[in-house]
Amino acid sequence: MSPCGQTKIIEARNVGRLVSNSKGSVRTVDSISYSFRKGQIYNIVGPSGAGKSSFLRLLNRLDEPTEGEILFYDKPLPSYPPTELRKKISMLFQIPYLFPGTVQGNLEYCCKGSQGRKKGETDPAIYLERVGLSRDFAGKHAEDISVGEKQRVAIARSLVLEPEVLLLDEPTSALDPSSAQKIEQLILSLSKDLCLTVIVVTHNPEQAIRLGGETIFLVGGKVVESGETSQVLTNPVTELGRKYINKELV
Repeated sequence: MSPCGQTKIIEARNVGRLVSNSKGSVRTVDSISYSFRKGQIYNIVGPSGAGKSSFLRLLNRLDEPTEGEILFYDKPLPSYPPTELRKKISMLFQIPYLFPGTVQGNLEYCCKGSQGRKKGETDPAIYLERVGLSRDFAGKHAEDISVGEKQRVAIARSLVLEPEVLLLDEPTSALDPSSAQKIEQLILSLSKDLCLTVIVVTHNPEQAIRLGGETIFLVGGKVVESGETSQVLTNPVTELGRKYINKELV
């Protein structure tokens, strides 16, 4: 049996995070338990303040849970060196950040100090073509390309390190509809072709439906519903779910 779609790659066990603020403390993530499988797409949706990004940041230790634990291949995340973990579980943000200089320089930057690779050994064409960009993009400067193109280059830069999980925090919210559609198509192809697990935080339930896979619906840091996206976002079983798809809960 193929490991793609069957192998459990990340597991959250009763994960919570308590954050102090001027009024005391707030629980941004509340007792979440969920398993993510290799090569599948997962959407994390919910109203503003639901804990979507807070939960995502826990999955590669950008933040630490204050309760519970997260496992990668059945080993607790703290058992992996952070730099090695983030090569395997890569995260991209809403606004893509590229280093000053050329696209090729950005693709080579992540390989400095990587075992078995040296600067100059990266063939940019492989990764640029993977994300739908032409070979001549290697010589372009980061400041001269569009936000949508920057997002593709940022994804290509992550792919150089051959991650197994890609965490995307609202990756299309800063893009025009055409560019957003291209990123959605790219997510689908990467998951299928590379057996890549993609976990996407999105404020847009219609986008989650287009991406398919499974959806986790959060409210107040808690999982209210989860399962196949078509079920959760078209035929929810909870009152909160129905309010969300009717845009009464934003």
